[in-house]
Amino acid sequence: MQRILILVAVLLLSAACAAAPQPEIHVIPRPVSVVPGDGTFRIGRGCKIGYDDPSLQSVAALCAGYLADAGVRKPVVTDKPVHKGIDLQLDGTFPDEEYTLSATPKGVLICGGSPRAVLYGVQTLRQMIGGGRVPVAEVRDKPFFGYRGAMFDVARYFYPVEDVKRFIDIMALHKLNTFHWHLTDDQGWRIEIKRYPELTRVGSVRKETLIGHYKTSDEYDGTPYGGYYTQDEIREVVAYAAERCIDVIPEIELPGHSMAALASYPWLGCTQGPYEVRTTWFYSSDVLCAGRETTFEFLENVLSEVLELFPSKYIHVGGDECPKVRWEKCPDCQRRMRQEGLKDENALQSYFVCRIEEWLHAHGREMIGWDELLEGGVTPSTIVMSWRGTEGGIKAAKSGNRVIMSPRFYFYLDYYQTSDPEKNGERLAIGRNVPIRKLYGYDPFDRLDEAQARNILGVQANLWTEYIATMDHAEYMLLPRLAAMSEVAWAPEGRDYDDFVRRLGTLRGLYDRAGYRYADFVFRGIE
Repeated sequence: MQRILILVAVLLLSAACAAAPQPEIHVIPRPVSVVPGDGTFRIGRGCKIGYDDPSLQSVAALCAGYLADAGVRKPVVTDKPVHKGIDLQLDGTFPDEEYTLSATPKGVLICGGSPRAVLYGVQTLRQMIGGGRVPVAEVRDKPFFGYRGAMFDVARYFYPVEDVKRFIDIMALHKLNTFHWHLTDDQGWRIEIKRYPELTRVGSVRKETLIGHYKTSDEYDGTPYGGYYTQDEIREVVAYAAERCIDVIPEIELPGHSMAALASYPWLGCTQGPYEVRTTWFYSSDVLCAGRETTFEFLENVLSEVLELFPSKYIHVGGDECPKVRWEKCPDCQRRMRQEGLKDENALQSYFVCRIEEWLHAHGREMIGWDELLEGGVTPSTIVMSWRGTEGGIKAAKSGNRVIMSPRFYFYLDYYQTSDPEKNGERLAIGRNVPIRKLYGYDPFDRLDEAQARNILGVQANLWTEYIATMDHAEYMLLPRLAAMSEVAWAPEGRDYDDFVRRLGTLRGLYDRAGYRYADFVFRGIE
């Protein structure tokens, strides 16, 4: 009788297990393929994480940290493959960013074409864990675009190193691979240049800051504001990003948006001052003088130190919003135009930027600039970042230039998040609105044929900080819109907004666990 009761209990337990629903697998950005299986792998206390190549050591360490954050006690990292646990392996037959994730009841195997690809598999694993278990599944994945970026403006408001690292962690979670660091502008110079100490002594501090919107307010707080990164801190951030397989592209603005540099060294300007670090948000009419050789000597010296700090093959030089009124009246600039046979000041800006590009090429780097560069003409090698809309990027791609699409009406995350900001209680922003549905629906290949579309390197979201002074606020503006942008970058074809919103709940759980502040409009159905 006792044996019969035991048999009945076993059968009932088996039936219950068979009836238990398989956890749904919700991953953002959407993988190429997910084939669910039966059962789960339980991640127990002291779960072992093994790797088969020394280059995966830091990825394994990150994996252990993520498991600990998910509640797994004392994950153990070993430099040998494990039979029950999480195995990280390289596979030379895979492209650089492709990976597979195979979860069985005994463990998880992540194979990738590079440490970067294996880390993407680990980020997918983070989203698959629920209640200490991983659903059995086969995932195959790779990104569509090679450039998947996010820009952080630390010139308007300075963010300490720990905040910048937090921004990088958010990028890594979303499988972005390029951090565009906007380090200089009219309102502040944020990078130490040892040859020119006044850039940080003077240029990093503004005497006060505008209160309210620049179009409607003339009120200031009367409080000096500043901050900058030492070169050691820059190296620390670059190394931190590299561990998370993210390249860091610095932006040194020229020839406009340069008031902080002009205030530090007035001889850089056409009028030679006096200048001051700008206290309001709109750009200045004062720009770097294009007519004097000392300007180019200064920039080459600055960039020499920048290149020592940043191994990225790309350097961003800005080139946007450069008024020409000073050049029109400057004898040195007009002399330069005559000497070089330039027809107008737009051509002078092209001369200015192309000269810097030539210098960068001589030092083994490539140049990115905003789409205003097209107005005076660009070289075939110039990489155009299209921000004013899509037209600049489309024009550049059709002419054969490489392009990064970053149109403000889709990818500016400092814009309002809903169509009625006042009703929905949004904080002051620069204007307009980019609801998450609109961002998600962006087509990077609009009006491009197949050959022209190959000139699109990728896409980028930008967070300008004129009205964003704290990391909490920055996260609120980034999330979850950055998740939508990451899916456009990773899987731009065959997107389904309703499906994306269903999957977004998993990321929301990770946001909560990490303590990220995020906007909840999409979860409340508000657009």
